[in-house]
Amino acid sequence: MLGRMKYHQGEYQQAVTFYEKSLQIYKKILSPDDPVLATSYNNIGGVYSSMGEYSKALEYYEKSHQIYEKSLPPTHPNLADTYLKIA
Repeated sequence: MLGRMKYHQGEYQQAVTFYEKSLQIYKKILSPDDPVLATSYNNIGGVYSSMGEYSKALEYYEKSHQIYEKSLPPTHPNLADTYLKIA
């Protein structure tokens, strides 16, 4: 929630910090293929994209895509969305 608020306020570096903190907590309690992790990676990628740091954004989008590929059916909309971001 804090990450999203900071993002909408244009405070991108703080948004990344909050998203990274939540990702670290999720990584401790969830399996490596949990879609929640993919969403976290996607959120971080979105912030980096907004900052113009496209190679860093792509890195996070690819992590998100890999998890979604393992955990979601091939026709799931979240998986389809990741193809648009890494193309």
